[in-house]
Amino acid sequence: MPTIPLISLPLGMLPFLTLQETPTPPNILFIAVDDLRPELGIYGNPVIHTPTMDQLAQEGVYFTRHFVQVPTCGASRYSLMTGQRPTRPIHLDNSVFYKEVAPAPETHQPESFVHELKRNGYTTVGVGKISHSADGYVYGYEEKPSQIKEMPHSWDRFLFDPGKWQTGWNAFFAYANGENRQSLGKQVPPYEMGTVDDQGYPDGLTLLTAIDQLHQLKNNNQPFFLGVGFFKPHLPFNAPKKYWDLYVRDSLPLPKDPFIPKNVDVASLGSMGEFYSYQRSDEKPTYDQPVSDAYARKLIHGYYASVSYVDHLIGQLLEKLKELDLDQNTVVIIWGDHGWHLGNDRKWGKHTLFERALRSTLLMKIPGVQPASHEITDIVESVDLYPTLLDLCGMPLPNHLDGESLLPLLKGDTQPSDGTAFSYWYNGLSLRTNRYRLTKFFRNGQTTFELYDHLSDPDENINVADSLSEVVNALLPVLESHQPRFYKN
Repeated sequence: MPTIPLISLPLGMLPFLTLQETPTPPNILFIAVDDLRPELGIYGNPVIHTPTMDQLAQEGVYFTRHFVQVPTCGASRYSLMTGQRPTRPIHLDNSVFYKEVAPAPETHQPESFVHELKRNGYTTVGVGKISHSADGYVYGYEEKPSQIKEMPHSWDRFLFDPGKWQTGWNAFFAYANGENRQSLGKQVPPYEMGTVDDQGYPDGLTLLTAIDQLHQLKNNNQPFFLGVGFFKPHLPFNAPKKYWDLYVRDSLPLPKDPFIPKNVDVASLGSMGEFYSYQRSDEKPTYDQPVSDAYARKLIHGYYASVSYVDHLIGQLLEKLKELDLDQNTVVIIWGDHGWHLGNDRKWGKHTLFERALRSTLLMKIPGVQPASHEITDIVESVDLYPTLLDLCGMPLPNHLDGESLLPLLKGDTQPSDGTAFSYWYNGLSLRTNRYRLTKFFRNGQTTFELYDHLSDPDENINVADSLSEVVNALLPVLESHQPRFYKN
């Protein structure tokens, strides 16, 4: 989280936090939620039903400007787990765990922060999607599961119950009748209102497994790290009917910017290939032809229902943590692996270097912390979580990490900063400062720039790189200081 002396928005005084000593090293409950953009009540959405996550944020802290390194699941999680920004093309790919971590022998440098915790006396347990694979093993969507672990040195045990779907990837794309996107040859809609209970979809089974593990960890004589990965709201937007019933579809707000930003090459928005994998979609959105308002609301309804479903599951998990008297010494973190364009910028998906795809949910509740304010507006990055967790556990920070511990920020020991965040995708890289986002693209041997002024344009609807060339020139050295060698000018 480097700093730069440039124009910034006034952020006010940082909240003062009091950190009390905990009697033993804290346990850690880390909850990863797939495709969870900051679309919660606590982030200002007055319509969505997310009481559990809102309450956690009100008891702890929530970060309003947390940015991931890569806008895709596996690569974002790799940066999180390793505490490092991308340096090679494989670091931008969902297969990075398969190719970089799974085949590697154990060395002095840990493969992940989970591995580091394990080496320092923590019992480490994973449930669900924590790295990239839905169940922690290396295999393709339509392949038989292998016995090759994605993170072979990190976990004391890793569990996943695929239920009637039989494999992790089948469960990831599950429909309530036991079928999945693969078994039905992609002839499926991108949503489902299932007449089932919470365990009628795989995330409900993940909750039961996580609760069982909490019971076992209750009697553990070591501190624990429990990682729980929920699938929703990743496509397909499938959730039990009772969560759809929380909303009146016709009253759901439409995206306020359902158009391609001005002065922007449509290539900056990438493809919508993931969405197109659901070939029974009511309508097919394109950049030339948006979906109808009615279908946009239907998709938003599905996304909101999926978020509410996971929120309720998280609530049950936190209730069990409290019931077992584990809550007073357990750090709770909820992290979204990236954002999502929910019809914004005419896109349905991620995989861009826009704010919509890079900004995600980050909530923390830390035992002994009494926040004077629960909102942290400083810019932070996913790579900051590795050093933060080690700092919270009283462990020395390795030299190979790119992030910085957030503990001084949480304790109120620092002043508001001109922070920066760096994000990467195949054809470009992006810098976020307090006021601006500068993105540098490499296309057909040409370098182009996009600049968005968040003071006047928080939704990034107008590229002002040409009219504010002096800002581009001022920011460019900062951006290029974190440009990997594989990008060709």
